[in-house]
Amino acid sequence: MATRQTRTLARTMMAPAVIVLFIWMAVPLAMTLWFSFQNYSLINPMMTGFAGWANYVYVIGDPSFTQALLNTLFLVGGVLLITVIGGTFLALLLDQPIWGQGILRILVISPFFVMPPVAALIWKNGFMHPGYGMLGHLWKAFGLQPVDWFNQYPLFSVIVIVAWQWLPFATLILLTALQSLSEEQREAAEMDGANALNRFRYIILPHMARAITIVILIQTIFLLGIFAEIRVTTGGGPGYASTNIAFLVFRTGILSNDIGAGSAGGVIAVIIANIVAIFLMRAVGRNLDA
Repeated sequence: MATRQTRTLARTMMAPAVIVLFIWMAVPLAMTLWFSFQNYSLINPMMTGFAGWANYVYVIGDPSFTQALLNTLFLVGGVLLITVIGGTFLALLLDQPIWGQGILRILVISPFFVMPPVAALIWKNGFMHPGYGMLGHLWKAFGLQPVDWFNQYPLFSVIVIVAWQWLPFATLILLTALQSLSEEQREAAEMDGANALNRFRYIILPHMARAITIVILIQTIFLLGIFAEIRVTTGGGPGYASTNIAFLVFRTGILSNDIGAGSAGGVIAVIIANIVAIFLMRAVGRNLDA
């Protein structure tokens, strides 16, 4: 067991990194909180003053905030649905003794190493462009009118791109959980006459429940701040059709040059993210203790 001296030494060695991280997080948050109560515009920086809660009232009362909040929920929910179901399927597939399993695993996890702006550009110009994208040529080959995905289905297009990036992460976590399942349990189920569907429902899926919960927790925290994919593909449009909370803060603070309202939106986004994180952490804790 660790002695008092070793614990003190460990805390002393960790202190510099903890202090740097605390400053790195606290200073921007404090500045954002300060500007959220100020009248500050990049167009006219000389017009400053205390705004009170006016910026928060403006942000929350703006119809675009409600639209952005709903888009954020649809984006997070859609990506989680695709990645959890698709990751479970791919994990089951990769767990099978098939030829070229190593190469297949590398191909499956490769999208996770592509930078978000690059992935968005590949999907925008290489796949979903109605003129020269692969899907446009496929539609034309069947005599159909190509779909302008980013104008007709902007939020769905963003969901597909983000899900493609996060699917490898879910697959790796779920595959690791699946491989920890003992062969004795599977063999016992087969000897008892359980078919593949029953084995998945009563043995595999309960065993993967904790891993699925971890995937949902980690992905939700990151998905709340999706920005690059929206910026590169739709620009939040048409209108606010694909604008989430993070991009709304950017539009308000940077594109509209209203630092006060943008900072208020940022504070609201942080509050929402923390509420979601606390809720998910409690859910994960109950799941892990079960």
